[in-house]
Amino acid sequence: MPDYSKAFYSCSEVNPQCPVEATVLGYYPNLGANITLAIGFGVCAIATAALGIWKKTWSYTAAVSLGCALEAAGYVGRIKLHSNPWNSGAFELQMVVIILAPALLCISIYLTLKHLCLSLNPSLSRVSPSLYPFIFVPLDVCCLAVQAIGGGLAAVAAPRHDTGLLGHGNRTIIAGISLQVLVLAFFGALAADYFWRAYRYIKSENPSPDALALWRDGKVRFFCYAVAFAYLGILIRCTYRIAEMAGGWGNPVMRDEPSFIVLEGFMILLPAIALAAFPPGFLFPTMASRMSEGVVFHWQKFQKRRAQAAEARVAAENEK
Repeated sequence: MPDYSKAFYSCSEVNPQCPVEATVLGYYPNLGANITLAIGFGVCAIATAALGIWKKTWSYTAAVSLGCALEAAGYVGRIKLHSNPWNSGAFELQMVVIILAPALLCISIYLTLKHLCLSLNPSLSRVSPSLYPFIFVPLDVCCLAVQAIGGGLAAVAAPRHDTGLLGHGNRTIIAGISLQVLVLAFFGALAADYFWRAYRYIKSENPSPDALALWRDGKVRFFCYAVAFAYLGILIRCTYRIAEMAGGWGNPVMRDEPSFIVLEGFMILLPAIALAAFPPGFLFPTMASRMSEGVVFHWQKFQKRRAQAAEARVAAENEK
């Protein structure tokens, strides 16, 4: 078996001494599949950004559109690998951004639960609804940081041919991905618990008219189904990533492109399509208006602080 890490840092193009089989992936990435994924994510990014700007769902739009844009960039990297599997820049691009992007899509899911809780009945949530993004976004960042540390260890170890350090890097990456799965599972448990409590509340004798109307709103239901579908797709993808990394760089799962295309590519593209096709600006206007008002409030607060700081500087100069 070739020494994949050594070969990756000593070859720059396919030739008899540097066959494609000796690359980390071990194949020429399928051009059609990767073009399809790049275009799909690009369209989702543009559509989400356009609709989000129109309806002013700023934070939700930023998370989904940036996540899709990163995914599109990652598959552009894989398209470049089709012409030269030894292109280290393209390999690193696709590896980094395709790992990072789903975490941004998760932010939109965390925001959705927050606004659903605020709109239905905040008291039913075991966690203050406004805290959901502040709890889960940092946890996602921690997961990515652990994966980045593992990638750094692997990058340092490969050119030195340090198999021990390379193994530590692989295990660190797996730990980061496993932690991400646990975070998603924890979030899913909280979401399921809230909806069970909300269901019981709606079926009780005294639900509020606003909560009852929201629960029965067909458009909101479609939006929730799309978000739940996206959550399941991302969870499946993260679970696949554990298996992909479990055998180290160049293992059989990593070198199986059909499983990557289905369980990584389309398992994120389909959620991205769902989030883009069922935007909260049209289906959950309460969430959209609250986001818009929040941006205006923070902007006014920022302007007020600037004015106060300017007044303080003028007062200090006058005292001199």
